[in-house]
Amino acid sequence: MTPATTRGVLYVHSAPSALCPHIEWAVAGVLGSAVSLEWTPQPAQSGSYRAELSWNGDVGTAAAITSALRGWNHLRFEVTEEPGTGTEGARFSYTPDLGVFHAVTGVHGDIMIPEDRLKAAVVRAAVGDATLLVEIDRLLGKPWDDELESFRYAGEGAPVRWLHQVV
Repeated sequence: MTPATTRGVLYVHSAPSALCPHIEWAVAGVLGSAVSLEWTPQPAQSGSYRAELSWNGDVGTAAAITSALRGWNHLRFEVTEEPGTGTEGARFSYTPDLGVFHAVTGVHGDIMIPEDRLKAAVVRAAVGDATLLVEIDRLLGKPWDDELESFRYAGEGAPVRWLHQVV
């Protein structure tokens, strides 16, 4: 049986120059083909660089890319994966301070929150651990969005290169 395929985008929002080749190697290991990103200076953080990569691959590639890059100091990135026939999409965001955020996305890009996560948020709010608004913001990835927003704007107009996963 042929695995389902999808496409997505890796947005490296900020990385020190010393990490750039390591990011390319890690992503190449996931995609199964050489990766050469076009690194441009990141105006939102002096001395850091940004790049984007559009990819085609098996469903789950975004999770594999995230796993390969998570935990690296001074790296901020996002990976998206489009939904396909019989599969939902995904969005992963990473910052050194917050770690990984993962959300399931629907065909229109909306974040889909599972019932159990909603129930847990309501319980935490009911016992006073946080307000319901704070819990919902966390479920939607607002802390990650807040931290990454200045890096996103700094990248407008950057080139995007397509790569296909070798099977």
